[in-house]
Amino acid sequence: MHPYVEHGPFEQKFLTGNSYDTPDTRQGLWAGLVPSPLFYARLLTGPLGWLCRRAARGQCDDVAWVYASVWVADILENLGCHIHIAGMDAINAMEGPCVFVANHMSTLETFMLPGIIRPRKAVTFVVKKSLTTMPFFGPVMRSRDPIVVGRINPREDLTTVLQGGLERLRKNISIVVFPQHTRSRRFDPKQFNSIGVKLARKANVPLVPLALKTDAWGQGKTFKEVGPIRPDLPVHYRFGQPLRVQGTGKEEHKFVCDFITACLNRWQG
Repeated sequence: MHPYVEHGPFEQKFLTGNSYDTPDTRQGLWAGLVPSPLFYARLLTGPLGWLCRRAARGQCDDVAWVYASVWVADILENLGCHIHIAGMDAINAMEGPCVFVANHMSTLETFMLPGIIRPRKAVTFVVKKSLTTMPFFGPVMRSRDPIVVGRINPREDLTTVLQGGLERLRKNISIVVFPQHTRSRRFDPKQFNSIGVKLARKANVPLVPLALKTDAWGQGKTFKEVGPIRPDLPVHYRFGQPLRVQGTGKEEHKFVCDFITACLNRWQG
């Protein structure tokens, strides 16, 4: 039995086997006219505000994290956005922890992935320091015991990820790594470092490729986290089959890059 079954059907939204597709829904008039103001109003008065208040009281546990994550996805779907998730059996294919290596497109994946992965596996993220010091959301992120990097000195970040990653993986906590320097709609393998492959190799745990397209939540000009919401752009996640890193890991790193490139070409084509 999954650990969240007793908490009701809402948290089980993505416990649908290998795939999930948003049921056909009719977009409301205001959702079509002003999706961005509606989304942020519902986000702030709903899951984000609720979770931040819990975090301030030290009550941001895994169940609350999953609940808020699914709630965010639900708001997006109610605005007319379609979400498609494939390959979720890969999350269950391993008994122990793993390293998920994904491209990074928007704020949405940080909100949504807990609701997809955590009902199946304990998980945390590698995040930049600014996410842990933000007003309101900072306590939420800190409560998840993430691996925090500065994104200034690559060598220091590698040491931090390897040490922090080993510590969490030994506690049976999987890690989500976004090896890109910053969020981007375009995927450039040259800007996609091998830090996730190095961690999986050092910890001797499987590596799971993850391709995603989340530009329905755009990037803002002043604040990247507050960009335009485009419900007409479908959201995609695809998990690849787990890999064991052999040798230097160069082949596995190339496989992950090719997997993400192929998925994005298909979704954007």
